[in-house]
Amino acid sequence: MEFVKNPKAIEDKSMEIIYDYVKDLGLTEDEIRVVSRTIHASGDVEYAKLVRMSPNAVQHGIDALNNGAHIYTDVEMVRTGISKPALALHNSEVHCLIKDEGVAKLAKKLGVTRSIAAMRTFGKQLEGQIVAIGNAPTALYEVLRLALEEGVKPALIIGIPVGFVGAAESKEYLTEVSPVPYITVEGNKGGSPIAASVCNALLYTGVKRNDMLQVEGKESK
Repeated sequence: MEFVKNPKAIEDKSMEIIYDYVKDLGLTEDEIRVVSRTIHASGDVEYAKLVRMSPNAVQHGIDALNNGAHIYTDVEMVRTGISKPALALHNSEVHCLIKDEGVAKLAKKLGVTRSIAAMRTFGKQLEGQIVAIGNAPTALYEVLRLALEEGVKPALIIGIPVGFVGAAESKEYLTEVSPVPYITVEGNKGGSPIAASVCNALLYTGVKRNDMLQVEGKESK
């Protein structure tokens, strides 16, 4: 059986197919790249209609990463899914405290989820950084609390928790009250691969063409 074997060719063909679903959404080229990545990561073209972004959110994220911002996330799955070569080109890192013993103790003491405790522990470190929530609605609520009540304002919130308990509600709350730029997905869909795909879209877009070829070469091996 004949089939495409080259990883780059597979991705290019996928993006060519996906473009038909996003070309008429009235988005900028950079915004199209973000939405396309969510479709590519999920295999679900419905994301074309579900991604929600505040004005200029994508540009805010690209600018922050180009200026050395780090990414703070709620779960290891998001960290694992973010391109390491692209991070290196931005001199950026991904931080996650969900497995931290101190966070576990704080969560037990306060009677809250580890995700809440992790974001609370990050605290002021989130100022001017990228926050990517791919699993826990409680983490998203805590990031918004920090922004609204304590004035800790990330450069961008990628809020894409998944599930049937609190996920849709937390994302709707994000669109209603967030004092900072955001990218989210309406409803119950989302998850770590989608949050990571948005981060990668921002990283890839912020990389110069020659550098991007190096990243694609490393990730195709």
